[in-house]
Amino acid sequence: MIASTADSRPLPTAIARAPSVADRLVWRMACEITDGAVVATGVASPLAVLAIALARATHAPRLTYLACVGSLNPGVSRLLGSSEDLAYLAGRSGEITIPDLFDHARRGRIDNVFFGAVEVDGDGRTNLSASGSLDRPGVKFPGVVGACSLRRWCKRPVLVVPRQSKRCLVVRVAVSSTSDETRRTRLLTDLGTFTLGAPGAALEAIAPGATLDQVRARTGFGYGHAAALHTLSDPPDPVIDTLDALDPAGFRRELVGATPQET
Repeated sequence: MIASTADSRPLPTAIARAPSVADRLVWRMACEITDGAVVATGVASPLAVLAIALARATHAPRLTYLACVGSLNPGVSRLLGSSEDLAYLAGRSGEITIPDLFDHARRGRIDNVFFGAVEVDGDGRTNLSASGSLDRPGVKFPGVVGACSLRRWCKRPVLVVPRQSKRCLVVRVAVSSTSDETRRTRLLTDLGTFTLGAPGAALEAIAPGATLDQVRARTGFGYGHAAALHTLSDPPDPVIDTLDALDPAGFRRELVGATPQET
C-alpha cells in the first residue's frame, strides 16, 4: 500500500521554548547545588527557595534543605509570596531553629547559601545596611541579619544580584555588611557570572542575549575576562516546565525583571 501524500509528510518538529532571563538565572542558581549538598535559606529569599526546589526536582534529589522558617526538608511544591510563609512547614521531615541553622554552619555542615545585596564591589564586599554611612545614612536598607557570619561559615557562598546595574555593582560599597578575604566568591546576575575577591574581579561567562557592552555599561567595578568569553547555556525545556509548575504565579519574573535585550 502506497502512503498518501499527507501520510508521508514529516511530523512537525517541536519549537524550542525561549526561556526568560528569570528562568536562566534561577537555573544557574540551581546548578550551583550538587546532589547531596546541604543548603540553607534565610529571610527574603524567594529566588533561592525556587532554585533549591528546582535542583531537588532535577539533578540534586538528595540535597538537604534547612529553611529559616523552621523546617527541615520541606516539600516545596509551589513558590509562595513570602519565604517565611508557614506553608513551607508542610511535608517537613523535622524542625530546625535559627540557632540550629547557625550551629550547623559554624561546624562546617552547610554547603550553599545564596546571599543578596544592595551593593557589591569587586573585592566581594556586600552592603545590606545603608547608603552614605552608618552614622548618617542616606537610605537604610533591609539589614544584614545573619549574612555576615553565615557567609564566612558556609562552604560555597554565592552572591546573587538579579538586576545588574552600576548602582548595585559599585567600585566600593558604602558600608561593608559582609566580606570574605580568605577566598573568591561567585556572583550571579541577569547578565553574567563573575568571580570576586583578590586579586581582582573577573567576568567568567555572559548570559545568552547579553553583550559585553551591556555588561560594561552596567558594572561599576573593574574586571577582567578571557579573550574568548564563554556564553552560558539556556535551561532545557523540561527545566522550564518544572519552573512553571513550581512558580505558576511567575514571581521569579517580577523579581528579576526584563530580558537583556529590553534594557
